[in-house]
Amino acid sequence: MPLPSIRRTLARGLFVAAAWAAVGPPPECAIAVSEPALSREPTWSIPTASAVRLKVEQWPAGSVSQETVDPTRAAAVRAAWNDVAAGRRDLLDTVVDAIGDHEPRAAQLVATVARGQDPPIEWLDDPATDAFVRDALTLWWGRELVRRDRFDEALPLLERLEVGDSVDPATVLFHRAACEHWLLKIDEAIESLDRLLERESEIPVRYASVARLLRADVAALEKGSLDHIARRMRDVTRRLDLGSAGPTTREVQDGVMASLDELIKRLEDQQQDQQGESSSGAGSGSGQGGGGRPMEDSRIARGRGTGEVRKRDLAPGESWGNLPPHDRERALQQIGREFPPHYREAIEQYFKRLSTGAEDR
Repeated sequence: MPLPSIRRTLARGLFVAAAWAAVGPPPECAIAVSEPALSREPTWSIPTASAVRLKVEQWPAGSVSQETVDPTRAAAVRAAWNDVAAGRRDLLDTVVDAIGDHEPRAAQLVATVARGQDPPIEWLDDPATDAFVRDALTLWWGRELVRRDRFDEALPLLERLEVGDSVDPATVLFHRAACEHWLLKIDEAIESLDRLLERESEIPVRYASVARLLRADVAALEKGSLDHIARRMRDVTRRLDLGSAGPTTREVQDGVMASLDELIKRLEDQQQDQQGESSSGAGSGSGQGGGGRPMEDSRIARGRGTGEVRKRDLAPGESWGNLPPHDRERALQQIGREFPPHYREAIEQYFKRLSTGAEDR
């Protein structure tokens, strides 16, 4: 690889290290959410545990008379609803358990997830499936996907749920916002978080506290900034950790590359005057001939080209982010000589992650 390419790879690597360091909690001064977002009239309501229980019992399959239900199970169901009313048990879990008592496919879905496997959910889209069952189980599975960091799979499920019709609208809005926040859908995340915080005093404290932090964080995020690029890198790492190296992941990687090139080019332009002075000083002090001494490798050279990146097809066995072994070692040695040690470690880890997971999903 030519030396200028190594320099650009080094520059990208340094931005990677700085970007990873830049990702952190928002400053305390940014935690407050603007009052106008919270002062509007609520657009949704929270059903009581009694109202949800009535809805479950009025569901056709759930309206079986208590005489036909095992007495032990009936007592357990009553105890579960009492725990929900007292705040000791999760409402959505209780609803899904109650559905599973009368719908074997729902019970199978929960058991499959408990084994760490993906359940068959095609039957939820069957027109014959009761809407109450479909919405409750879609929300439950979407929440499980969020807990597994599979945000891009969870979001389409959560987006199709009507907040006003849900047995647990706060869970719909919170987990939808969590997906949008991670996937950097800034406007959508702000809208979901603002709706959730309309009922801040009524939703669970954990939802309200995290929602305020997410709202302040995403509102301060600037597209194209180093922080924004770092979060996209983090998303690539998440996808690769989940074994997803398909077209969507490569599209995100290409976007990161383009954003890094744009950011580097912008900084090169900002430093052009300073670099011009350095080049002039080096040329005048070089003696006869005016050839000047070579520029230090650690500097960003004054660009003469268009700043465009040539795309090329990867050969068999190659993957995005790879360098030939001798060039990679040469680049890392240079980092070790001229930059703090943690830069080398951060860059090695980042490119190692990008070099794994060659199979498409």
